[in-house]
Amino acid sequence: MPSANYRALLRTTGAAAFFLPASCGRVGVAMTSLSIVWLVHAHTGTFASAGLVSGGCAVAEAVGAPQVARLVDRFGQSRVLPPALLAHALAMAALVVLVTAGAPDALLAAGGVLVGVSVPQLGAMSAARWAALLRGDRAGELPTAFALESVSNSVGYLVGPALVSTLAAAGHPAAGTVLAASLSVSGGLLLAAQRGSAPATAPPTGGAAHERGDRSLLRGGVAVLMGLNLAIGVFFGAMQVSVTAFAVEHGAPGAAAVILAVSSCSELLAGWLYGLRRWRAALQVQLFAATCALLLGTLLMLTVGSPLGLGLVVVLTGAAVPRLLVLFSVLTEATVHRDVLTQAFSWLGSASAAGSATAAGVSGWAIDALGSRGGFTVAAAAAAVMALQGLAGLRVLRLPQGRAARVGPG
Repeated sequence: MPSANYRALLRTTGAAAFFLPASCGRVGVAMTSLSIVWLVHAHTGTFASAGLVSGGCAVAEAVGAPQVARLVDRFGQSRVLPPALLAHALAMAALVVLVTAGAPDALLAAGGVLVGVSVPQLGAMSAARWAALLRGDRAGELPTAFALESVSNSVGYLVGPALVSTLAAAGHPAAGTVLAASLSVSGGLLLAAQRGSAPATAPPTGGAAHERGDRSLLRGGVAVLMGLNLAIGVFFGAMQVSVTAFAVEHGAPGAAAVILAVSSCSELLAGWLYGLRRWRAALQVQLFAATCALLLGTLLMLTVGSPLGLGLVVVLTGAAVPRLLVLFSVLTEATVHRDVLTQAFSWLGSASAAGSATAAGVSGWAIDALGSRGGFTVAAAAAAVMALQGLAGLRVLRLPQGRAARVGPG
């Protein structure tokens, strides 16, 4: 049975013990931003305030996550996670108190910043554990492990927002915030308790110059991966706004949720299928092919004339996205020094978040000027940039000597 690949991974000593808590915690992380929107809107009656607070949370997370990851690489997950989780729980509690007390927007935004900067980066930590666990002769299994991570992330972002919306619709917006914090903190604490699978900590950086250079994230391969994550963030941000605008233009606003759900399900299925086998093509070649497939799908969006047609096209883009996310992780693990791996994963996530936040405003302007096709043009431009970066990656992204032999079929 093909899924035996995933079962074999989870049977590896210590794997299920860190993967399952991290997956549970990721549901809470996926709920955080939307739960803040519902909570603030329920008490202020305005989406402007809700957007201000959730935006502050998102920016703070993008800036703060790599700094926390740096501490994790230096001192270890088991030492950094508990105090970080305590800070997150206190920040969420403070935000709930501020909102229910009717505090001014400035204080609410400050509360959102505190929540964002303390959001636990469980995905980056779980990915770093897989890299440590499968190092050496099992490195060829990393694409499957990162595909499993992609599936877990997709499930989290399907289940989490649905839970928040259900609780808010039932008249309990604060319950969504509390549940988000509870899942994030409990999952993180269980992850921190698994010391045996935690990556080794990095020694101080005061050694030889060449050792400091090896650990530096300022290199060509990382720059390409950062650019790719920034561009895919733009793609995500533009798609959410553009699909909604397209559905409204065609007199079927309810179709937006269906189309986005189809996209999410196709991503989930494609990520699962991608990890079921080893691929013969070099990782760099797979990356370029996947960026071209994403570009083709976004160009087709400019030609569709109905919600049904758009729903069919998003299946193509949804099939390309998981492969890209997996390849980003595998190439990052192969490019950067193991002592800064958690930082690298966090920086890539921050780049994606920054791209998504930027795209929300840019695509909104393009839609006002040109209609939904203006928004899809922003998404297509991001995909075109990714294809160009994928082409550059054929030369810049180089696997360590001997590594290529382990990424083909077993």
